[in-house]
Amino acid sequence: MCVTIDGDTVVDLWGGTADPTTGTEWKQDTIGHVWSCTKGATALCAHVLASRGELDVNAPVVKYWPEFGAKGKEGVLVRHLLTHTAGLPALRAPLPEGALYDAAAMAERLAGEEPFWEPGTRQGYHALTFGFLVGEVVRRVSGRGLGTFFRDEIAGPLGLDFWIGLPEEFERRVAPTVPAPPPAPGASLPTFYQRAFTDPASLQALVIGNTGGYVLTPGESDSRAAHAAEIGAVGGITNGRGLAGMYRPLAVGGGLVSPDQLAMMGSVAAATQVDAALLVPTRWTLGFMKGSDNRHLPGPDGEGVLLSEDAFGHSGMGGSLGFADPVPRLSFGYSMNLQGSGLGVNERGQSLVNAVYRTLGYQQAHGGLWYL
Repeated sequence: MCVTIDGDTVVDLWGGTADPTTGTEWKQDTIGHVWSCTKGATALCAHVLASRGELDVNAPVVKYWPEFGAKGKEGVLVRHLLTHTAGLPALRAPLPEGALYDAAAMAERLAGEEPFWEPGTRQGYHALTFGFLVGEVVRRVSGRGLGTFFRDEIAGPLGLDFWIGLPEEFERRVAPTVPAPPPAPGASLPTFYQRAFTDPASLQALVIGNTGGYVLTPGESDSRAAHAAEIGAVGGITNGRGLAGMYRPLAVGGGLVSPDQLAMMGSVAAATQVDAALLVPTRWTLGFMKGSDNRHLPGPDGEGVLLSEDAFGHSGMGGSLGFADPVPRLSFGYSMNLQGSGLGVNERGQSLVNAVYRTLGYQQAHGGLWYL
C-alpha cells in the first residue's frame, strides 16, 4: 500500500507472503499482477496523446485505424472505446491458445468483429478487449506499441516499477497470484460469474471463457508468456507504490496531461444501472472508474468501490486499486497476491481507502461515498 499527498509519499507499507509455496516474504521490491488496474495505465497513454493534440477522443476510431470500420463500426468514436460503450466486450469465434499474447492479432480480430450492440447506446465492461482496442489506437497514433509507449512516456519519466510487458530480468520479483478461496457454504458468486458458468451462450461466458486459456487455465496468467505480453486491459505488473506513483501527478494538477485533459479524465462520461457485461451499476470517465456504492444489491454484487466524487482510477480483479483524488491532492495504490472473489476491492482494500479518507477529515454520505 502506498499513499501520496501533495506529491509526497506519506504511507509506504508492504508485508506478508509473496509465494505461499516457498514461504518467500513480500519484500520492498516485490511486484505482482494488478489485473484491470492496467486499464488506468492504458487510458493514461491515450490521454497523454490527446493532451499533446495528437489524438481526438471525439473522433471516429477509423481516423487512426481505418480497418476498424468493418461490420458497422465506422461510427465508433475513440470515446466509445474508453467508456466501454463500443459494443466489443468479447469475440465470438473461438480464440486459439495464447491468443492474448499477440496484440496485433487481437487488434485484427476486433477490427473484423461485429458489435454486440449499437455502439454508443449501451455500456458493457470490455474486460479483456479494452487494452487491445485502446492500445491499437495508441500504437497507430504514436508508432509505438502500448507497453513501449507506457515505458517511454509514463513509467520511465516517473521512475515507476510498472510494466505492460515485463522484461524477463524482473520475473524473479513477481509474486504469483493466489486464487480466491471458494465461497463459504450458502454464499453466492457475483451474478456475472453465475451467468458465465451456467449459460455457455451468454456474453459473460464469452468474456471469461474465450480468452485462449488466459483466464480459466490455472496458472496461465502467471506464465512467463503472459507476463511478457502487452495485455493492456489486465496484464500490468507493479505494486502499490507503482500504482500510487502513476496517479501522483494527476492528483497534483496534471504533469503528464493538460488541466483540461485532467478535468475530462475525472468527469463521468457514461453510467448505467445494469452494465451489459458485469450486470451491476457502473460509472466511467474516459477510461477510468468512478466511485460506486452498490451495497443495495444482494450478496457479492453489492461490492463496489467507495471513493469521493472527485476521485478516479481503476480497480483490478481480486481487489487491487489505484486512484487519484485531486481535491485532497491524494494518490493511492494497493496490490496483493491473494485474490478476493467479488467485483470490487472487497473489505481489505476498502478498509485501507476508508482509513485514508477518515485521516483526511472526510465523512461518508449515508455510509457510502466520501465527502469533505
